Amino acid sequence: MKKYTPKLKIIPLVGLEEIGRNMTIIEYARDIIIIDMGLQFPEENMPGIDYIIPNIAYLRGKENFIRGVLITHGHLDHIGAIPHIMDKIGNPTIFTARLTKAMIEKRQEEFQKREKLSIYTITENDKIQLGQFKVEFFKVNHNIPDGLGIIVHTPFGPIVHTGDFKFDPTPIGDKPADKKKLAQIGKKGVLTLMSDSTDAESQGHSVSEKTIMETLQRTISEAKGRIILATFSSLITRIQQVILIAEKLNKKIAIEGFSMKTNVEIARKLGYLKTGKNVLVSTRQAVRLPSKRVIVLCTGAQGEESAALMRIANQDHKEIKIEKGDTIIFSSSVIPGNERSVQRLKDSLTRLGANIFHYKMMDVHAGGHGFIDDLTEMMTLTKPKYFIPVHGNHYMLKLHADIAKNTGIIKDENIFIANNGQIVEFQQKGKQAIGELTKRNVPAGHVMVDGLGVGDVSNIVLRDRKMMAEDGMFVIILTMDGKTGQLIGNPDIISRGFVFMKESKRLIQQTKQKIKKVLVDHDPRTSANDTYIRNKVRDQIGQFLFTKTQRRPMILPVIIEV
Repeated sequence: MKKYTPKLKIIPLVGLEEIGRNMTIIEYARDIIIIDMGLQFPEENMPGIDYIIPNIAYLRGKENFIRGVLITHGHLDHIGAIPHIMDKIGNPTIFTARLTKAMIEKRQEEFQKREKLSIYTITENDKIQLGQFKVEFFKVNHNIPDGLGIIVHTPFGPIVHTGDFKFDPTPIGDKPADKKKLAQIGKKGVLTLMSDSTDAESQGHSVSEKTIMETLQRTISEAKGRIILATFSSLITRIQQVILIAEKLNKKIAIEGFSMKTNVEIARKLGYLKTGKNVLVSTRQAVRLPSKRVIVLCTGAQGEESAALMRIANQDHKEIKIEKGDTIIFSSSVIPGNERSVQRLKDSLTRLGANIFHYKMMDVHAGGHGFIDDLTEMMTLTKPKYFIPVHGNHYMLKLHADIAKNTGIIKDENIFIANNGQIVEFQQKGKQAIGELTKRNVPAGHVMVDGLGVGDVSNIVLRDRKMMAEDGMFVIILTMDGKTGQLIGNPDIISRGFVFMKESKRLIQQTKQKIKKVLVDHDPRTSANDTYIRNKVRDQIGQFLFTKTQRRPMILPVIIEV
């Protein structure tokens, strides 16, 4: 009788059709491990949504088989869904580096009713056994300390997951990526490489942080007035650079923005941020100093409404007011979807007399993701048999797949461009493990977080929100006899975001007459609360208003029985 050999499954649950929401499942027999558990920020067509998290329907009923969760680094697109998911999958142990652990724990404090997390601190030199998987780690460069890649040894061979990475020969306050370990694993034979695709369209090597620091120092030293530098609150590397520059140029730094203050506190406590004596001052102290000696380090480079830089630009900040000659440095790239907000922010700051510098003008920002030459080098070092591009929209995955083809290392048929939730499967055939991008998918749709609600906002709710945002709402209040079902008096109408009623009296009057006409044919034996009446009014009045205005407001009939 032929012995049954379990299949190895790799399921990139999310992170393949967007930037964010990264989460990968690796499964063999009755053992499951998870890599990352991130959130995705809402797109423009998701009004009111705070963020989106992975759909974990596939893991329901398999909680006892989850041997551990491996987290590559501390950015929200890799840790942000942890508070929402961990207690639903049995709260397995999380394995991650020291800084990442602290950031996960800090975020967990915002969710007081959640179970206490079990987090085991690991280093790049550790090896752990999780069921039939042996896991080890390797150092990578990113724009936050403690970035790790993961090597998962499976019965069919090693899987290398890069996490977010770039190769930086001269990082600031960090050491270069561990190419030696990657080369060693490459010589032994890698089954599959799963590699970051975020900057797969950028030529050459990613810009070194040393170059960024030199440009920042020159820009800051040449500025005649105050410096306001906006960046991501989790970009600890950039914060360290600014601190070193301030110390060298005898300037003081004021930190603005809750999340940035929090991350600076964590990084300083753990020794990831080195600060000289008295270089950090309060904002109140900073505004009393000569402008030439002040750097304000703040959040808001993406044009977020409540962030520090936007409050400064709107002149809503209690202590910081833009002065003519201030230099504003945007030390971040613009996240797709934020272009308009960032442009409006720049316009507002310029009108107030500030000078603007950003990454398209000079090297004041480097992303944490490898360019084409970095991606090629990762493949050359690991020499994988199979390749799965991850972390990026489909367009980026396709570009990364083309890079893999150009190396000549990986056969075309062994490159799998998957969709969210699509199962990649390996099985033993003779002495070889053969992989396949199957046509099977696990649930991977959006789970939207809106306030305290998780998953209770559907596409129908979003459609209604977009309709109200685009064409407004039209409320029709009908007072009806509870016994006869007949309309009593005239309908009352409330318009919000559709027409201004005082200037549209003729339309409102025509609409009331149309409502009465719609209800003439109503069967008085039918209850006034019957859904039929509401649907009839909604459909016919909606069509009537469209013919009059070419707009489709949300029609909301309200029936009051008397």
